[in-house]
Amino acid sequence: METKKVSIEDLGAVAVLRLSNGVTNAIGPELVETLSQTLGYVKKSYGGTVLAGGSKFFSIGLDLPNLLPLNQAQMRDFWYAFDRVVLDLFTLPLPTACAICGHAVAGGTILALACDFRFACSGRVFVGLNEVRLGLPVPYLADLMLRQAAGNRAATKLLYFGELVESETAYSMGVIDGVFPKTDVEKIALEKISQLSHDPKEAFAAIKRNRVEAVCERFEKYSKDKIDQLLKLWFSPKVQTLLEEAAKKF
Repeated sequence: METKKVSIEDLGAVAVLRLSNGVTNAIGPELVETLSQTLGYVKKSYGGTVLAGGSKFFSIGLDLPNLLPLNQAQMRDFWYAFDRVVLDLFTLPLPTACAICGHAVAGGTILALACDFRFACSGRVFVGLNEVRLGLPVPYLADLMLRQAAGNRAATKLLYFGELVESETAYSMGVIDGVFPKTDVEKIALEKISQLSHDPKEAFAAIKRNRVEAVCERFEKYSKDKIDQLLKLWFSPKVQTLLEEAAKKF
């Protein structure tokens, strides 16, 4: 299955879902919509999935050059859609792994956090949530997922300082589950998911539901207020200036 922004590689019981939006795999409305559709297809057709990106960037994060022209109503629609597709990935009743062979920045790290397992390349591959450096809070769902994955103390350090850290550091903090040579990362991810895809689906889905339900309940309770807060800051003059400067790097 091929789309403009995402491809699905059929490997029997497991699918590789690959971001294919140019070198940077920037996340905008079209990629979000396509990812939502492909997740629905994977849910019906496979026993597990591996999310992968490019060799330079897993994903650079949000597509700032194309998001900055949006008005508040359009931006609100985008945030709701992005949150929903991340939640769909987080709650997918199948085993999921993320293979990170390029940098995963901000929104890229958010997609990785939504997977059950995260494996990254060794060397200078950076991950992290740098929103605070642009005057923004990390999206609420990402905050909750990071704290569940890495623990409160490690998550607080990453969120407060907004640093991008190398994969080995992310592994030591509990953000990444394993670091391997670049040629092995997808293979390791596929082996993990292949092993789990043969388990009884109903039992796995129930166990996963137990893991994600507390995050989901808290997110659903507060998500509207959190998005309102984020949008207020997004459209503030100071943050717009910071975002415009960041967009020049795309």
